[in-house]
Amino acid sequence: MKHLSQEELAAGLDKIRASPQDKGVLKLIVRRPETEQRETLNRGRLDPACGLQGDNWLSRGSRATPDGRAHPEMQLNIMNSRVAALVAQDPNRWALAGDQLYIDMDLSPENLPPGTRLSIGSAIIEVTSPPHTGCKKFVARFGLDAMMFVNSGVGKKLNLRGINAKVIQAGDIQTNDIAEKVTG
Repeated sequence: MKHLSQEELAAGLDKIRASPQDKGVLKLIVRRPETEQRETLNRGRLDPACGLQGDNWLSRGSRATPDGRAHPEMQLNIMNSRVAALVAQDPNRWALAGDQLYIDMDLSPENLPPGTRLSIGSAIIEVTSPPHTGCKKFVARFGLDAMMFVNSGVGKKLNLRGINAKVIQAGDIQTNDIAEKVTG
């Protein structure tokens, strides 16, 4: 598949900027049972101890922690579904981005600053502060221009590569659930 150019990607910004702010929709759930494996789910369970049940977040660990253990602030990776649709070009390729949750929602720090809580299904998650940036796998799957696009000034301002979150309240989620800001 041909990767999109910076110009082609920039042409999708208006649609991305029109993402819902207070109530989004969970469009895709992806579990990563092993490195380089993806399982698309209709339903999943979020748990404070392990993130998305069946995902390898806990066992995989993290280079971002001194001891290599899983980073508690990077339990879930979330991507705006409009960005995934743009860079992947085909819904069957969204999961290649490597995130677990794809939500049609404005993920910018102005809309969802760290500490913001979202209810999805019966679960509650909290946006965390570590940045979510692309890696060489993202470049291989979607092209260097896509990486430059999501990490550009506007890309960072809108969190086009996505955000990190942690599970606050265990619960069941399913595609098409509403992702809504929790107030109070």
